[in-house]
Amino acid sequence: MNLVDLAFTPALEQARLIRDRQISPLELVELYLDRIEQYDSRLGSYFSIAAETALAEAQAKTEQLANLRDPDALPPFFGVPSAIKDLNSVTGMPLTLGVAALKDKIGTYDDGVVARMRTAGFIILGKTATSELGSFPYIEAPGFPPTRNPWNPDYTAGGSSGGAAAAVAAGLCPIAQGSDGGGSIRGPATCCGIVGIKPSRGRVSCAPVGDYLNGIATNGSLARTVADAAALLDVMSGYTTGDPYWLPEPEMSFLEATRQKPKRLRIAFSSALTSFGEAADIFQQGIEQTVRHLEAMGHILEPACPDVRDLEEPFTKIWQAGAASVGIPLEFLSPISRWNIEKSGSAGEYLQAVSQMQIISRRIVAFFEQFDALILPVYLHQPIRIGEWAELSPQETLDKIINWIAPCPPFNASGLPAIAIPTGFDANGLPAGIQIVGKPAAETTIIALAARLEEANPWLTQRPILFSV
Repeated sequence: MNLVDLAFTPALEQARLIRDRQISPLELVELYLDRIEQYDSRLGSYFSIAAETALAEAQAKTEQLANLRDPDALPPFFGVPSAIKDLNSVTGMPLTLGVAALKDKIGTYDDGVVARMRTAGFIILGKTATSELGSFPYIEAPGFPPTRNPWNPDYTAGGSSGGAAAAVAAGLCPIAQGSDGGGSIRGPATCCGIVGIKPSRGRVSCAPVGDYLNGIATNGSLARTVADAAALLDVMSGYTTGDPYWLPEPEMSFLEATRQKPKRLRIAFSSALTSFGEAADIFQQGIEQTVRHLEAMGHILEPACPDVRDLEEPFTKIWQAGAASVGIPLEFLSPISRWNIEKSGSAGEYLQAVSQMQIISRRIVAFFEQFDALILPVYLHQPIRIGEWAELSPQETLDKIINWIAPCPPFNASGLPAIAIPTGFDANGLPAGIQIVGKPAAETTIIALAARLEEANPWLTQRPILFSV
């Protein structure tokens, strides 16, 4: 296997190659660090690289492997490189939150998902790029280079987990952690042609910190295959003492779900969203293609969509309050972040918005009493060009954002699980995709569906040409 093929090899396969002693953790880490040095200046997928610690850990794991009698006893991702979004704390690594003034801030603890990933054997290459405060669906944070789309660098990779998605898609990391508070995993996954899972509320602990924005945001996984994304979700999942939300353990592992053939399901689909109209043609085509595949598998497909009217105002208020809650002085932030904070309102207005959101969420969840899953676009149009909205006023930018990401926030508000998968490419060479939304705590169902669609429409061999040499 040549080095380019190895860089694009799924993480589960890399873990097997390590256990079989066909490659070493040190060789893998060196490969990705070399690729990051070669390519990331034109991509902007990482904010910081932990080369020294990654190499030291890879060396130690390589020596451990050489002296081990039973490699099958190793944790599932022993020696596999990964990366952490720069909204999450990693001991000894920068924690900028996408704010240039915080470039010298260093994490003093590991977030719970980071600790779980370390236990699973991952080696952390560095911190991936995020939008300022994680607030925007594109990454053009002042003081940082923009994060570009590996398939066409004139366009954004999405946000706020765009750095993670771009790194995985470009072969600068085999698998990565992200977080999703309004489409921030699903959007970048779609922009970059990979898989992204936003799990159910309570599936992944936010320990050691508290809840964020009444459970809107959650950590999740980004990968090039459904199996990799599911296996990383297995690693991340589980209750930690004191969590404000928790779920029972799933009936099977999420990785095992990728091997299952779902029973005959009743599945809703729509290429439009109430009050927002139809998605772009490329997304409509993706929905139609997905419907054909699912019908061929024996599922019952019906055109339908939950009513998400009236969600925009309370969700926006909660999103703006999230920027205000970080407590960074306004002079260190961009004009749009300052504007959002100034618009965030009082604590009473925030709590009213939460109550409104929860009432609307009941309506969204009730929709799934009739259906086992829902197929929707992820975004309503394709990625914007880098700098396309730079000259707009904050209000104009907000309006553009809302009308782009509209299919995502309803499932942050309601806490339902969703997985984004690729479906094809547009005339600009940019990927397109769809999301599958499931019943509460039903990740296994949507992961199994996604895995069968992956078989019907394989995407693993697709690589951005600029990063495949």
